[in-house]
Amino acid sequence: MANRLAHETSPYLLQHADNPVDWWPWSAEAFDEARRSGRPVLLSVGYSSCHWCHVMAHESFEDDATAAYLNEHFVSVKVDREERPDVDAVYMEAVQAATGQGGWPMTVFLTPDAEPFYFGTYFPPEPRHGMTSFRQVLEGVHGAWTDRRDEVAEVAGKITRDLAEREMNFGDSRVPGEEDLAGALLGLTREYDAARGGFGGAPKFPPSMVIEFLLRHHARTGAEGALQMAADTCERMARGGLYDQLGGGFARYSVDREWVVPHFEKMLYDNALLCRVYAHLWRSTGSELARRVALETADFMVRELRTDEGGFASALDADSDDGTGRHVEGAYYVWTPAQLREVLGDADAELVARYFGVTEEGTFEEGASVLQLPQSEQVFDAERMASLRERLLAARAGRPAPGRDDKVVAAWNGLAVAALAETGAYFDRPDLVEAAIGAADLLVRLHMDDRARLARTSRDGRVGAHAGVLEDYADVAEGFLALTSVTGEGVWLEFAGFLLDHVLAQFTDAGSGALYDTAADAERLIRRPQDPTDNATPSGWSAAAGALLSYTAQAGAQPHRVAAERALGVVKALGPRAPRFIGWGLAVAEALLDGPREVAVVGDADDPATTALRRAALLGTAPGAVVAVGAPGSGELPLLSGRPLVDGEPAAYVCRNFTCDAPTTDPDRLRTALNGRNV
Repeated sequence: MANRLAHETSPYLLQHADNPVDWWPWSAEAFDEARRSGRPVLLSVGYSSCHWCHVMAHESFEDDATAAYLNEHFVSVKVDREERPDVDAVYMEAVQAATGQGGWPMTVFLTPDAEPFYFGTYFPPEPRHGMTSFRQVLEGVHGAWTDRRDEVAEVAGKITRDLAEREMNFGDSRVPGEEDLAGALLGLTREYDAARGGFGGAPKFPPSMVIEFLLRHHARTGAEGALQMAADTCERMARGGLYDQLGGGFARYSVDREWVVPHFEKMLYDNALLCRVYAHLWRSTGSELARRVALETADFMVRELRTDEGGFASALDADSDDGTGRHVEGAYYVWTPAQLREVLGDADAELVARYFGVTEEGTFEEGASVLQLPQSEQVFDAERMASLRERLLAARAGRPAPGRDDKVVAAWNGLAVAALAETGAYFDRPDLVEAAIGAADLLVRLHMDDRARLARTSRDGRVGAHAGVLEDYADVAEGFLALTSVTGEGVWLEFAGFLLDHVLAQFTDAGSGALYDTAADAERLIRRPQDPTDNATPSGWSAAAGALLSYTAQAGAQPHRVAAERALGVVKALGPRAPRFIGWGLAVAEALLDGPREVAVVGDADDPATTALRRAALLGTAPGAVVAVGAPGSGELPLLSGRPLVDGEPAAYVCRNFTCDAPTTDPDRLRTALNGRNV
């Protein structure tokens, strides 16, 4: 019999709908039931492509005896962290404060007033490796709740008070300057892995936001070291197992320092951010590898993540059936020499093994290898390798595919809109721009209500019940602003303005300018979450600062610029100390120092001279530059106002910091004006 999760929109919650555990979704009713019955709450937080979440579910939540114990003694609440990042953030902060570490599945025991008193992550069904079993934990918590409830209440109250007192020091009221960004670059240089690319040790995550900062810093200052770190890291990631050498797209992270073995889940947000970064790397350097990876990653997103409604699904699982009925991590992606021979025959298999680094001993488990592109002295015939790659890809398509979490998350779709719009524009791929417009249209039609408030998720064309958080408003606005520059359509600027007005009204502290992750009128949790650091995605804080700044450049909205500058005070505080964790904030600060530049291209759309100027404008590397394109006299975008043709010819106007260059009709002169250097 299905439990209360059967009517949820989250695929992760639906995976648990047939558990014998009597699950509740996060709701006031669940806590009312805990108060009524005098039971504590078990809060279990995970997400659909989380390997250990699946393991714990199979071992414990599908076990009848464990479920019976839970149902008798606890009110069990299941949360999808991707659907409720606010709930996840609040209790993860408590877990990390109490244990020094965190992760998913996250297991937290709460009082009926939602105050936490005991924490953990994965618990095995039997004691092992020094870990307490889940049943022992349940019995211990039940015993404490039954026999020492006053003590439990005291602990819960203290933890909740401590969390409430951890108010963030906003840092500096001044905007970051040259010295701060140079200090951040120096900090990154110290943590850079010169031998392998990337930053720090294992596990190694793709540092997309830091790379965006490095590219912008190079564009503005000419610092060659910044460009070298960005380019080398991108090459090492693209040649490693982190990148899907057959189908395109990136896995979540590398378990080793060398980018060889990934954690195989593929997330929309990683691929959107990396697609955009590789497109920007190509824009800066002309790298053919960067061009190929940007396009293959864009094609992967459209091919494998686009939903029937035009949005983009959240993730592909790491695990899949290995052909024997076992769900194994990486089974869809890895190859043995014998499997290559079966598909290609001996001679071609040997060639492909050398090309992709497949060995007899393997680089992964059980003699299998993750495909890579190792550096080689041998010259391979490009046409032949492309044909063999297609044959392998076709054979792989016959394997059981990883599961897909087809929930549409507003923020991550905003990131995808920006990436696909720009990649389509750079490489003359109107189909990618159309895919971006399709996702943006879904966000407007389904996720935005008549007051321009955003819902966090949708699935199968049905909007989810949970309110958007700051990153949703900021990243969707970012996507709309990218579409404004690429398409010249003013409607996207208008929608971005609606969303950013909510950021000013609902998410911003009027006194300090600090930003909160949840709206002022959102559901009250034990703490209002607030985190300016960039992790897997730009923080809502730095994403909002970036979108506010771009909107100001397009629309001339000064309150938005003031808000952006106040928000960037945290970058001044954190940039030099923790640059790896505020990469997007640093990238936005680069745009602020450069202006950002405002480019108006005036001319008829079907005039080749307009097209040439428009392309030069979009390919300018000046950090955060915005572009407005339209016919003379067009009221479509504010930047076009009062911009006439020059001697009857299409023209481009470049302004920054309230000063404008003389208009030009020459694309080469425009390129020079937008090369990013401060002159």
